[in-house]
Amino acid sequence: MRLVMMGTGAFAVPTFEALYDTPHAVSLLVTQPQRPVHDRRRRVTYPMREVALHRQTPIFDPESVNTDEARSEIARYEPDLLVVCAYGQILSPATLGVTAYGGINLHSSLLPKYRGAAPINWAIYHGETETGVTVIHMSAKVDAGPCIAQGVVEIGDDETAVELAPRMAETGAWLICRAIDNIAEGRITELPQDPKLATRAPKLKKSDGQVDWSQSAETIRNQVRAMQPWPKTFTYGRDSHGKPLRLILDRVSAEPGAEQAEPGVVLIAERDRLLVAAGEGAVSIQRIQPAGKRVLTTGEFLRGHKIKPGDRLGPEEEMVAAEA
Repeated sequence: MRLVMMGTGAFAVPTFEALYDTPHAVSLLVTQPQRPVHDRRRRVTYPMREVALHRQTPIFDPESVNTDEARSEIARYEPDLLVVCAYGQILSPATLGVTAYGGINLHSSLLPKYRGAAPINWAIYHGETETGVTVIHMSAKVDAGPCIAQGVVEIGDDETAVELAPRMAETGAWLICRAIDNIAEGRITELPQDPKLATRAPKLKKSDGQVDWSQSAETIRNQVRAMQPWPKTFTYGRDSHGKPLRLILDRVSAEPGAEQAEPGVVLIAERDRLLVAAGEGAVSIQRIQPAGKRVLTTGEFLRGHKIKPGDRLGPEEEMVAAEA
């Protein structure tokens, strides 16, 4: 079959590369346009473009893939199937209709659970011990098409979203190639999703990284694992002048049996140990990043910042109000 790959994010790279090892022909990469970068310190890479250039595959990057012009350009390659993964645009029925077999999408959850833009992050946030990848035959509704293949991936107890995503991408690449073979051979089985079992995994917002110390220590631990690489998990303390200081929690553990105190209150701050009360149990902080600084071990942080038992961590507005 003639395939058009549609993808932008790094999660799509293993799938894109795997397609070249199949008997099918990859005729075009459709990807998001390159955006201007205003921060010169930030290095932006486009791994999907790099693969296409290396493989001498044409690249098409329309602002909207759902215009008549974009559809005409894709149709020019006479594709049989669209292969979609981490693309970044929603395809209209007319765009899916360009090909004989429509489109298939690799989604990083066990659908119908965690429909949306950030399924890996939300699965970890909610304390799941396993997740997976699903190949769906695409429909007009986002992530709602019938499932044609699924694979389960276990989540490590301390695994972060950054660590889990590459493992899931590799599993997904193998799965989507098998699904394409089945479509080509006419032996595909479609399993409709039960909408009653659907859960949401919306795009992450900066506010999703704000620690609510009234939550349990285990919930906060999962939040730290989930909100990587963005927006990260953060709270506020005070700098040496008493001003609010943003603190990113890079790695923590939960101590369910710790003494109870008001959430956000520092229980222990000595040597390499920083323990903060949560709504249930306490959070032990192993690595922390003050605003504008590198990630520090707890020992490094405590040597450079005055913090003591009884001090409080919390939202920025709470720190400002206390200062006033």
